[in-house]
Amino acid sequence: MPTVDYIALDAEAVRTSMELVATATEADLAKPTPCRAWTLYGLLAHMATQHYGFAAASRGEADPTIWKLRDLGDDPVKAYVESAEHVLDAFAQPGVADRTFSLAEFSPNTSFPGSQAISFHFIDYVVHSWDVAKSLGRSVTFSPAILEAATTVAQVVPTGDVRRAAGAAFAMDIPWTGDAPLDRIVAYLGRNPNWPVS
Repeated sequence: MPTVDYIALDAEAVRTSMELVATATEADLAKPTPCRAWTLYGLLAHMATQHYGFAAASRGEADPTIWKLRDLGDDPVKAYVESAEHVLDAFAQPGVADRTFSLAEFSPNTSFPGSQAISFHFIDYVVHSWDVAKSLGRSVTFSPAILEAATTVAQVVPTGDVRRAAGAAFAMDIPWTGDAPLDRIVAYLGRNPNWPVS
């Protein structure tokens, strides 16, 4: 079975998010998103924070304050794009997939192999790209390789009571019988593919 290059797939997902975010206007920042209780601004702040957190983890940094939600300043779109460029550069460094990542947001005492940690980031940016697109009333498409890998990673995410816990990364999965792979992925990870229709 061939090894999945999560660095390349993650870069594609992150660049897709950058392209979508670059179309957002100041008025768009107050729009709701499929992420409950987050406006588009709140989602972008979360996404930027994640980029800096994962980038720091790739360098062996374990400071939990890096994961504190960021203020995006006067130009949130530019701030988001800069955060995305930062993590793309961090993940492009030689040997990054073979390093150990300490992800303080997940657990202060747990480390992950680099490739696995990058797969976590990858699935987030497939789903968050979809979130941003939905918020903006746009569509998003991914290559078959992205969708295949994202399906595999999504299916590893635990279900059940762990998703009901405060601060859980994903809401309860939503039963979905549609054929579109991206719809199945986001439904499994707690989004309604028909959002904003409930």
